[in-house]
Amino acid sequence: MRILILGGDGYLGWPTAMHLSARGHEVAVADNYLRRRLSREQDVEALFPVPNLAQRAKLWQARAGHEIKHYVGDLCEWDFVAQMFSEFRPEAIVHYAEQPSAPYSMLDRRAATLTLHNNLGVTANCIFAVREFCPDAHIVKLGTMGEYGTPNIDIEEGWLEIEHKGRKDKFLFPRQAGSLYHTTKIQDTDLLWFYVRVWGLRVTDLMQGPVYGLWTEENQGDEQLFPFFNYDEIFGTVVNRFIVQAVAGYPLTVYGKGGQTRGYLNIMDTLNCIRLSIENPPKAHELRVFNQFTETFSVNELAERVHDCGKRNGLEVKIESKPNPRKELEEHYYNPAHTGLLELGLEPHFMTEDVLDQLLATVLRYRENINRDAIFRGIKWN
Repeated sequence: MRILILGGDGYLGWPTAMHLSARGHEVAVADNYLRRRLSREQDVEALFPVPNLAQRAKLWQARAGHEIKHYVGDLCEWDFVAQMFSEFRPEAIVHYAEQPSAPYSMLDRRAATLTLHNNLGVTANCIFAVREFCPDAHIVKLGTMGEYGTPNIDIEEGWLEIEHKGRKDKFLFPRQAGSLYHTTKIQDTDLLWFYVRVWGLRVTDLMQGPVYGLWTEENQGDEQLFPFFNYDEIFGTVVNRFIVQAVAGYPLTVYGKGGQTRGYLNIMDTLNCIRLSIENPPKAHELRVFNQFTETFSVNELAERVHDCGKRNGLEVKIESKPNPRKELEEHYYNPAHTGLLELGLEPHFMTEDVLDQLLATVLRYRENINRDAIFRGIKWN
């Protein structure tokens, strides 16, 4: 298939491009390097430098013999989007192209405005481009489990059947985001659902939990093909961040009581979830929702796992509770369903001791690059 990856320079975008390319798909990526720019502006750059898209494409072609076409431009600009879609004519689109950080979205008015403009503008342009240039194409949109919040009931896989005053109907599961970033993800879902109903689009919306890890099947033995590895409060996901804190001798930053529970997955599972979704598309007029995670952990449980990982590897790791800068429940019920991707054939990679030890060993090789001032900024929701 011809697959276009929007946000193809990102932590997940580039590994997805290699993964799909390695399996025989014709892949193109698009990005405007927004994440790189914001990381520089906030002085929270990744643990190690990452080649640009042109360099990455050359490295991948030399290693695997597959070409990945790359477009550099702003997906909020219609002329750029139209030119790319009309030239490549994708059969599937993977939409990662959003400002991906909840803390960044809560930083100040400028960051909030950028998040709104970028995330909703790119989603709208993607929808309009599919309608105009490839109406049968399948949009695979990366959502987030954070759209659901932490309701005091079981979280179903996207949809909820309701009986009210003797009548029944089916609705999108109620959303209650915990940040502006997550709110834009809810609005993405609403936009897609609207155009599925009126234009007959086919869409898979993946409610993904936080991702961790560096190694994939495609970059084994070649660290030049690694994705970004952020470890800061703004762009770093919690497991990656805790591993770097352990290596740096920086106490693991647990917010409040540490009972915040979420669904997590290895980066290799993200790639397989995307591939399985593409290779098993929904029908026209269908918005299909999968909850994309493999295990649930509280922040306290993650901190203990990283503490034990450090101990196994001769590091003294401390855990420190900090006043929670976010507006969230620190203890709550959490039981989300996640059967759809397993039924498509997902074989999970769980967070074993070996997985954490390998990640720690990799970070240890780059320990001199760690900027301790980037780890915690205390960005307050209020």
